[in-house]
Amino acid sequence: MVNIEAIAVDIDGTITDGHRRLCISAMKAIREAEDCGIPTAIVTGNVANFAYAAEVFIGSSAGIVFENGGGIFKEGENNNEILVLGDKTEVDKAHNHLLEEIPHIMVSSDNQFRVSEKCYYKDNVKRDEVAKAVEDYNVKVYDSGFALHITDPDVNKGTSLEKLLKWSNIPIDNVMAIGDSENDIEFLKHSGFKVAVANSDLRLKDIADYNCSRKYGDGVSEAIHKFVLND
Repeated sequence: MVNIEAIAVDIDGTITDGHRRLCISAMKAIREAEDCGIPTAIVTGNVANFAYAAEVFIGSSAGIVFENGGGIFKEGENNNEILVLGDKTEVDKAHNHLLEEIPHIMVSSDNQFRVSEKCYYKDNVKRDEVAKAVEDYNVKVYDSGFALHITDPDVNKGTSLEKLLKWSNIPIDNVMAIGDSENDIEFLKHSGFKVAVANSDLRLKDIADYNCSRKYGDGVSEAIHKFVLND
C-alpha cells in the first residue's frame, strides 16, 4: 500500500454529482483528511478562479491544477500568481478553424477566463466531430463528461500535478488520485494510488488500484475513509 501524503481530486463528476452540485460527503471527508495533516489538491478542467473558489470553500490546501494541466496555483507560491504551463497559440488557431467548420458549436461561457485552452458545451456536438475538425492542429481534445476541451498536448493533469506538489515537497508516488472521466487518465497514471469513483469512464476503472462502490462524491468519501482515515 502506498504511503499517502496527499490526495488529488477532480471536481466535476468526482466531488460533484451529475448536476455539478457539490457532494457534502466528499467535502466532509476532505476536511477530515486535512485535519489529520493530509492535504488535498484540486485537479480540474475548470478555470483558475472557479478552482480556487472551490478550494477555499471546500477547505483543501495543496493548491490547484486548472484547465486540464494548463496552469497551477498554490497560495504563497510564485508570488501568489497563477503559473501558466500550456501554450495557447495552436489552441487559438484550432478554435478559429472549429468555429468555421462547426458554426453551431456552443462556446463555453467561461472561455473569456481561459489562459491555455478552449471549452465547448456538449449539447449539440460530439467529441469525434470536434476531434475531426481540428485534426490538422497540434492540440488534444478531451471530454470531461460535462464539456469538450481543446488543449495543448504538451501539458496534462498528471505532469502539472507533479509540478504543483513540488511546492509542498510531496512526491507524486505518495498521492491518492481520484477521478471519473477521460481527462483524469493522465493524473491517475502519474499518481501512486489510483481511485475511480463508481460512475467513472471504463478506461479509468481499468487502470485504477481501487474502484469505488459508490458514485460521485460518495465514492470520494468512501476512498478517503478507507485508505486515509482508516475507518
